[in-house]
Parts: sequence; structure tokens; C-alpha cells
Amino acid sequence: MDNPTSASVEETTLNLESSLGAELSKLANQQSSKPTPLESNAERIRGSVARLSSSSIDELQGLVSELQTMQEFLKTEVSSVQRQIDNALAGINIIIETIGPWKNIANSQTPPHVSRAFRGGPAGNIEAARRLAG
Repeated sequence: MDNPTSASVEETTLNLESSLGAELSKLANQQSSKPTPLESNAERIRGSVARLSSSSIDELQGLVSELQTMQEFLKTEVSSVQRQIDNALAGINIIIETIGPWKNIANSQTPPHVSRAFRGGPAGNIEAARRLAG
């Protein structure tokens, strides 16, 4: 069986097998690198979702930052208003303490039942004007 024709047939068969293996390998690589329409759509959707979620996350982080800034501003404003209220109450207490003795003096100097003669009409107006003038 060492006949030259059978050797060339075997050689041709081996060449065909290796050539066929190379072609199959090449075809498999092309198939794996070439995405199917479904894979292409899925990849496009993944990319869109990633972009949208990334921008949404960035916007949410910006909003959180703004809200934190607003919260700090409101805290300082509340403190300022509380200080103003405390100062106003302190001022009112000083006024009350100052007026309190005057009120007691005024109440003690006024007789409890002062009766005055009341004149109505134009004569009452003249008498009141004389009291103010004199």
C-alpha cells in the first residue's frame, strides 16, 4: 500500500482536513465576532440604559447636594430667627420690669372712687379747656 497514488490520496486528504479545519475555525471566529441582530439590539439597549442611568444618577447626586446646601441654609436661618426671638423676649422682659414699679405707683396714688362733677354741653368744654390751660 505504499503505492504513490495512495500516498498522494492520503496527503490530499490530510491537506483537505487541515484546510477544512482552518476554514471551519475561520468561520466560527467570524460567527462569534459578528453579533446577531438580537445581540446587537441587546448591546444597544444596555448602552442606552447605562447612559440614562449614569445621567440620572448624576442629576440625583446634584439634587442631593442642592438639598444639603438648602438644609444648612435653613438651619442657620432658624438659629438666626431663634436668636432674634430670644432678644425680643429679653427686651420685653426689661420693659415689663421697668414699667412694673410705675404701674404700682400709679395705682397707689389714684383714689379708688374719684367722683367728679360732669358738665355736659359747651360749658363742659370750656371748663376742660381751662383745666388744661391752668
